[in-house]
Amino acid sequence: MFARRNRRPPSPELAEAREHLDRGDVPGALRELRRASSVPLGEVAVVVGRAAAAAGFDDLRKAAAALAAHPDRVRPLYDYGYACVERGVSFLAIPALGEALRLSPGSSGLLRELVSAYEDEGRHRDAVDALLAHEDGLADWPDRYLLVFNAVLAGDLELARRQHARLPAPAEDTWLGAHDRQNRVLDRAADTGPVSPLDHSDLRGWQYVMGGTVLGTLSPHGFDAGMAGRYAWVQDTHGRCLHGLLRLKAVLGAAGVRPGSVSLLPDRGSRILGLAAAEVLGLPAVPFEAGREDTVVIAYDLDDTARADGGPEALGELFHRAPGQVLHEHASCWTDPPAVAADSVTLLHQSVVPPWGETLRQGADGGMERGAADGRPEAEIAADITGADPVPDTGDGQTPADPLDALTDFASAVRGTWLRGDRARLRSSGPVASSRFL
Repeated sequence: MFARRNRRPPSPELAEAREHLDRGDVPGALRELRRASSVPLGEVAVVVGRAAAAAGFDDLRKAAAALAAHPDRVRPLYDYGYACVERGVSFLAIPALGEALRLSPGSSGLLRELVSAYEDEGRHRDAVDALLAHEDGLADWPDRYLLVFNAVLAGDLELARRQHARLPAPAEDTWLGAHDRQNRVLDRAADTGPVSPLDHSDLRGWQYVMGGTVLGTLSPHGFDAGMAGRYAWVQDTHGRCLHGLLRLKAVLGAAGVRPGSVSLLPDRGSRILGLAAAEVLGLPAVPFEAGREDTVVIAYDLDDTARADGGPEALGELFHRAPGQVLHEHASCWTDPPAVAADSVTLLHQSVVPPWGETLRQGADGGMERGAADGRPEAEIAADITGADPVPDTGDGQTPADPLDALTDFASAVRGTWLRGDRARLRSSGPVASSRFL
């Protein structure tokens, strides 16, 4: 009876997670587990094991059972953390890997796995702090490289430059590409600093530093309420498409880039926007061809391109640009970035409905309903874009002004580092955080 009276009551988060699992709702259980940061690891592991079994993740189920039995041993802690990272629930890995590293502070493998989990969660400052806490034992490759990488994504360029100066060229070919990319990131930062604040609200500046993308517009809604210039859900319009193309034209002019054609990617949305772009830019429209030089490749949404016939092959060919090639994406998903980073993007979204898609409209009863997709020929819809009103949405009045000359001044300042190197996928939102709704 004494032991029963002193048994710790279950946490509300774990109780809620169990109720979700009783209903077969694994995502709901994971949302509750995200809130259970102060609950003992062994108790969390029991619930994680149930969720893993329901999802069919036998590796994670076994690792969770081992951790529940021995929450104070390094091996079960590591195996559980590793399985969580592999199964896309890195937030669950972090407490276990942190405890394992505390028990075995000299383990470079544990440190790297913890840093990987922090990166997956966008917790780059925590990754930096973990690496700095073990700085005396860091290997240059990959540890000090990871320190520079995460310092940039945390917005600490001073630390990134200081540590980069200590980083020798890699002895192994494996790291040569990463070293080159890191050099280009810091070169872009040097070009961006004089014309952009690079603070924790400078979305355009950091998009360029991180991936070489010039961001054409900022969302005029919710800037100070968690969105920082990104969109959550967008029901797009022909006018917004035209506004983006006009801004692309201005960027090309400011950067001194003079393409000779517009290349059309294989998905319908990109062909529609590409035909409109050819009219706006006064250039011939041609089908996309790998290796074509001095061309603007137009994508509406690269995730749509990836789903089209021939799309994955096209994206693979776009990773390394041809001389004079510019990849422009109108609507780019920032929560699940496309396989390649575009050189120019009109807007960052979480979810988008194109103007020719099944847009929401008010029904006869006053409620909202989905309209039918626009099945007209692509050229007709492209004509609607070029004939639209490009005046941007005024929004809620809380977004900082973003006049065209601010964009062209930015493009002119970074012209020396724009369109260089590969288009590595952006896996992090970087120093400018935004709220997520899906």
